Amino acid sequence: MAEVEKQDRRVDSVELVKTYLEDETYSDALLVQSEILRLSREFLAEKGFVEILPVIVSTITDPLNHDVFEAQIDYYGNKYYVTKSMILQKQVSVLIHDKIFSFSPNLRLETAEKYSSGRHLIDFVQLDIEAKETKREEIMDLMEDLIIYVLKGILTKYSGIIEKYHPNLTVPKKPFQKISVKKAKELYGDDYEKILSERAEGPVWLIDIPLLNREFYDKQDMDNPDVLLDFDLIYPEGHGEGISGGEREHEYEQIVKRIKLKGNGLESYEDYLKLAKEGLLKHSAGCGIGIERFTKYILDLDHVEKSRLFAKAPGKYTI
Repeated sequence: MAEVEKQDRRVDSVELVKTYLEDETYSDALLVQSEILRLSREFLAEKGFVEILPVIVSTITDPLNHDVFEAQIDYYGNKYYVTKSMILQKQVSVLIHDKIFSFSPNLRLETAEKYSSGRHLIDFVQLDIEAKETKREEIMDLMEDLIIYVLKGILTKYSGIIEKYHPNLTVPKKPFQKISVKKAKELYGDDYEKILSERAEGPVWLIDIPLLNREFYDKQDMDNPDVLLDFDLIYPEGHGEGISGGEREHEYEQIVKRIKLKGNGLESYEDYLKLAKEGLLKHSAGCGIGIERFTKYILDLDHVEKSRLFAKAPGKYTI
C-alpha cells in the first residue's frame, strides 16, 4: 500500500463534547438511528431471520478490494484480525440457521484521503444479512422492502426531524431501478457511481460488478464470466453506495481459483478452505447495509461523521 502523509488532525475531546451538546444534529441523528435499528430488527424477525452476535476478532476476515491498514492482535503467539466484515462468518452461520443477521462493528483503517468522500469511517456498524439457498434478486427484493419499511416508520414517528433536515425525502416505490456497471460506465464514464448518485431520483441498484472489482467469496456469473452476481445500492442526491452484497462462492475449486486470481495467499484462509473442501459451505446470498450511511442519507447530512457519537473518520484522531 502506498504511503500516505501523516496528518495532525487530533480532535480535542472537550471541544467535541461541547459540539455534541450545542449542535442538535447529533441528538436528532441518534433518535433516527435508534429507530433504524429497532425497525430493522422488527422487519427481519417478521421475515424469520435469527439475530446472531457479532464477531469482533477472528483468524480470518474480509481481504477487501482496496488498500487499508491491517489491524491485528497477537495473542499467545497466535494472530487475530479485527473484523473488517463478517462475510466469511456469515457463510458458516447459515449452516446453523438458514437466515441470519447481525449488527456488526467493522474496523477498516482507511487512508486519510477517504475523508473527503463524506461516506467513510474507520469504525462503523453494518447490518449484515445472509440467507441459505437464496438468489441475488431475492436479497435485493428483501432490502427494498426493508428500506421502505424503515423509511415509512421514521417518516411517521419523526416527521418533524425529517422536515428539518430532508424535507424532500420520500419513500421509494418498488422495484428500484437497476443498471449494470457496464451500462453505467458507458453513460457516465469512470466516475459513474458518483454521477449516477447525483442524478438518480431514487435508490438505484448497480449490478453485475466486474470480476476483479470484488473478492473471491462473491459468485462468478457462469453465463457471463466477466462479472459477479453482485450488487450495490446507490442512494440518490449524491449520498453514494449504502448497501453491498451478492451471491457467494461455496465450491472449493472455484474458491481456490478466485483467491489465486486476486493474488491472495491460500494460507490466510486455511480454516475457511477446509470447510469448503469438506463440502460444508452451501450456496447463499446476503449483503451489508451501513447504519451510519443510512442515517446520513435519511437526514441528508454532509458527512457521515455527523451520523453518530464518537465517529472515527479517516485521518482524524478522537475519543
